[in-house]
Amino acid sequence: MKLLRVLAVCITLLSISTLSMAGTLQDVKAKGFIQVGVNGELFGFGKPDDKGVWRGIDVDCARALSAAIFGNPEKIKFTTLTAKTRFTALQSGEIDTLFRNATQTLGRDTELGLDFAMVNYYDGQGFLIPKKLNVKSAKELDGATVCVLPGTTTELNVADYFRSNKMTMKPVVIENNAELNQAFFAGRCDCLTSDASQLAGIRAVAPNPGDYMILPEIISKEPLAPAVRHGDNQWKDIVTYTVYALIEAEELGITSGNVDEMLKSENPAIQRFLGVTAGNGKALGLDEKWAYNIVKMVGNYGEIFEKNVGVNTQLGIERGLNALWKKGGLMYSPPFK
Repeated sequence: MKLLRVLAVCITLLSISTLSMAGTLQDVKAKGFIQVGVNGELFGFGKPDDKGVWRGIDVDCARALSAAIFGNPEKIKFTTLTAKTRFTALQSGEIDTLFRNATQTLGRDTELGLDFAMVNYYDGQGFLIPKKLNVKSAKELDGATVCVLPGTTTELNVADYFRSNKMTMKPVVIENNAELNQAFFAGRCDCLTSDASQLAGIRAVAPNPGDYMILPEIISKEPLAPAVRHGDNQWKDIVTYTVYALIEAEELGITSGNVDEMLKSENPAIQRFLGVTAGNGKALGLDEKWAYNIVKMVGNYGEIFEKNVGVNTQLGIERGLNALWKKGGLMYSPPFK
């Protein structure tokens, strides 16, 4: 009987292990698309344009994932999520991957049953104000009313910032992004606080963008990254190396315009990256052309950045921390071998 009990425990543990390693890749292939959680309201990162076409850095990273798996960047169904519902949707299996300007933190990594992949945008929290407020620094905001989303790192950061600078604030907490922005533009609060990239996107679609400014202070570190459920290592690897592939392509000088010509390169690193030399695809459980398909169909990281948020867009954001490491930024990919 003791042996039977031991066997029963072993079988149970094996079953739990099998469930924890459930194959998201296999599920995605079986249904023929990836269910992706996105913001839906953030210009430059995840928002449909006036023709209903999804645009943004997070959206294009999701398209890169689709290109890697299906050889088609459009095998995606988007689910719009709020800051409050985004992690629950991932935990419950409602979505396969979260591409929603989510900050990686120790607490989220350890407590929410999810893992973060490679950072696809390095950000920091700031303050958006009307110019008529005549404020030049966040340290002049003592006593201000502050519009902020609940359940976010933003809410904690702004409370810490005011407390550490011995200032007071009156939070205006609204769960929905669109309603929060409307409250700010309607004058219900003196300033709006969020990630600086998000503030740039909000200002870009303001009734009169020139009436608003982002203060110079950045009060936090916000590494924004896609997230997956904990326990499926293969799926995490695929999502992680999809983002890495965008970065590696830029570093190797491979673009959507020259990728076919690059197939003829004699550079061993380029041959491995594009699948001319086999191995990387098999390691991930993908076609050997997975990285080629990403660049051909979506572009490299620089192309995605400049198209969605770069200096020639409405947002006008410099590369900064999101430049390649060789150019003073933090974007760095491990070797593809």
